[in-house]
Amino acid sequence: MTLASVIRASSFFRHSDLVISHFTMSFPFNFFIAAFLGAFATSLLTLPLWRKWCLRTNLVDDPGHRKIHSSPIPLAGGFAVLTGILLPLAVGAVLLKLGIVKISSAGLIVHGIDRRAIELAVLALGAVAITILGWLDDKHELKALPKFIGQILIAIAVAAACKRITLFVHSEVFSYAITILWLLTVINAFNFMDNMNGLCAGLGAIGAFIFALIAAANGEYLVAITGFLMCGALVGFLPWNFPNARAFLGDAGSHLVGYLLAVMAILPHFYTKQNPHPLAVLAPLLVLVIPLIDLAQVVLLRTLNRKPFWIGDVNHLSHRLARSGFSRTKAVLILWLIATVVGLGAIALQNL
Repeated sequence: MTLASVIRASSFFRHSDLVISHFTMSFPFNFFIAAFLGAFATSLLTLPLWRKWCLRTNLVDDPGHRKIHSSPIPLAGGFAVLTGILLPLAVGAVLLKLGIVKISSAGLIVHGIDRRAIELAVLALGAVAITILGWLDDKHELKALPKFIGQILIAIAVAAACKRITLFVHSEVFSYAITILWLLTVINAFNFMDNMNGLCAGLGAIGAFIFALIAAANGEYLVAITGFLMCGALVGFLPWNFPNARAFLGDAGSHLVGYLLAVMAILPHFYTKQNPHPLAVLAPLLVLVIPLIDLAQVVLLRTLNRKPFWIGDVNHLSHRLARSGFSRTKAVLILWLIATVVGLGAIALQNL
């Protein structure tokens, strides 16, 4: 090796080190970790309080047809998850705005909060609204039509205030329609998916984590923080729900998980100048493949059997695995594993 080649190699490695150092310094790992842990701790520790409130107000899931529990289970999960997301988000935003917390990229995050304040407020109000809608369903067993109308109204508000899906079609009407349809589809997919301990919450945590990674890699730190908050809150709930349940998500929680995942699929930029591959827009479908396939197949089966598609049965993917010989816990773990592997494929799709 000549002296010139040694010098060129040395220069290359110095440049690479500078790039890596700059990336590491600008990437707010500490804040991502803090968001996850804050949401995890808040959800985990507030759930007993919500559980007591549910027992006092008789907001419980009673034993019955297609249910395996023998005593009433509090429907506290949705409230704990919502608290686990909104409380750390609000505290973190205040600390950053006041300059009390000093982290790398704090300026970018504060700028993002200021620039997207209205959007964040609408998304937060939407999360509260969808949780209340689910709570009303848990409490009063709403009929399908009023529940669907409530979902549509929330979806319209989100589509009006936030970024919308385009799919490369330059039509505002199409953009509104496809965004509303997407929100309704994912909300109901996760509502249907809440049929075994840990299934809905685990799939939600996996999806949120993968969306957070995609957003972080694209430099969309505020979106990534939202994903890590959601993931942490759901993981904090899981010890109360899996493998043995002392609390359920309820319709309040499953509606909230579906809403948040639908929004998380819209917020990141999958198709960018850095990644101008049209197939990148398919990433959300891969991240949410299990609930979407489950929704499609149960709706198809119920339609073919001339039954209302909103009436529950035991033909979900989880039930099919259980009938094939797996325990309920193993069935849930298998679906978690598939969701993780396919979700990692969505990350790979971003790097084609």
